[in-house]
Amino acid sequence: MIFKADQLKSLTTRVLPFADAVSDQLPMNQLLRMSLFQVSVGMASVMLLGTLNRVMIVELHVPAMIVALMIAIPVLSAPFRALLGFRSDNHRSALGWKRVPFLWFGSLYQFGGLAIMPMGLLVLSGDHAIGPDWAGYVGAGLAFLLTGIGMHMTQTAGLALAADRATEETRPRVVALLYVMYLIGMALSSIVIGTLLRDFSPLRLVQVVQGSAVVTIVLNLVALWKQEKLQPMTKAEREAPRPSFSDAWRDLAAGGAAGRLLAVVFFGALAFNMQDVLLEPYGGEVLGLSVSATTLLTAMFSAGGLIGFGLAARWLARGIDPYRMGARGILIGLAAFACVIMSAPLGSDAVFFAGAGLIGLGGGLFSVSTLTAAMTMPTQGTAGRGLALGAWGAAQATGAGFSIFIGGTVRDLVNHAAMNGALGQALAMPSTGYSVVYHIEIGLLFITLIALGPLVRTRALTEGGAARLGLADFPT
Repeated sequence: MIFKADQLKSLTTRVLPFADAVSDQLPMNQLLRMSLFQVSVGMASVMLLGTLNRVMIVELHVPAMIVALMIAIPVLSAPFRALLGFRSDNHRSALGWKRVPFLWFGSLYQFGGLAIMPMGLLVLSGDHAIGPDWAGYVGAGLAFLLTGIGMHMTQTAGLALAADRATEETRPRVVALLYVMYLIGMALSSIVIGTLLRDFSPLRLVQVVQGSAVVTIVLNLVALWKQEKLQPMTKAEREAPRPSFSDAWRDLAAGGAAGRLLAVVFFGALAFNMQDVLLEPYGGEVLGLSVSATTLLTAMFSAGGLIGFGLAARWLARGIDPYRMGARGILIGLAAFACVIMSAPLGSDAVFFAGAGLIGLGGGLFSVSTLTAAMTMPTQGTAGRGLALGAWGAAQATGAGFSIFIGGTVRDLVNHAAMNGALGQALAMPSTGYSVVYHIEIGLLFITLIALGPLVRTRALTEGGAARLGLADFPT
């Protein structure tokens, strides 16, 4: 059988993953190169939230409260993503670049933070001969702050650059591809870094973390190379008055949907991320799973997330409204947390693992849907895509950071009261604190669904289509 050129192109688009994300403005080779910044950000996320978390507590014997404070430092810089996005929208240079300078400096911050991090951690653990003890706190805090700022700056400018170069038709699939690369970066780096640090020593810690810094700068250099066209500006254009951030924010909020979208993102991040530090302890303490068995939870979660991104790309290609897809992710999340809660009274490992996979699936659909909505939000006045994407990132990262802290705190307080008999004999069990957290997440998912409803109705009225009535269309 001989295929014609248009038939072969159609077959390639259907078979190859994300082949329909390319366009004349953004070919496949440049799109894949650009997505490497997501790999570096995923690697840094694993380093900050996973590997170094364990290393500081177990190997370096740093108090857990100090560890929690260090991990929270990058979250403190998350609200500045909106300002970073706004500055990248309006950056002026002689070369005409807007996004590339922010990608470059974000890469430098990320590299610098990882480069000094192992030394700061070793001094923080008390492994130093001279100098004051507070030097370790300053060094480690500075390292986490620089890495966090670099991650937020790189991701905000990178997503804005991808949105600039993609077409209206391919933009949703580009979003899905970039998030898949983020997951791939997390998965690969967790395996490699975990293997390298299996035989822990201070020297090995320095080698692995500083090696990650070198990999970061190499990946980001390859990602930004020749991704933005040179558009030289005259001196008069560079010195013209710039719009203020407050004016741009008013332009962004003028349509009425931006503020509600950010509220949806914040509450959704609270709901889906509160279990991040509790899922594996729940499996071990309540269900009696082994360490190797609980390690599989990460694989189940990641697999669910990848399936979610695949479904998102498929549904978005068919023209589904992003807000409706977000509602589907929330509904899947409700079923997921119900499975996790019921796994304890049922004593079923299968139900527990199914819940973990569904959390990844629902969270993946929700993340892609809200990011697509932010990326495709109409720009008006002085508000550009960088501001919209920065605001989305700020709401998501801030919600995730607060949820992790709230989840751990609520679990500890409730379990302390339950095991002391303050809640009655029936609740004097280790699963009580976990169950309260998971029920809170279900409540937050309902709040997120309520906040999302008007956005679906507004989109349907704006488009003028006769969409089918769904759960998100009911009055809320």
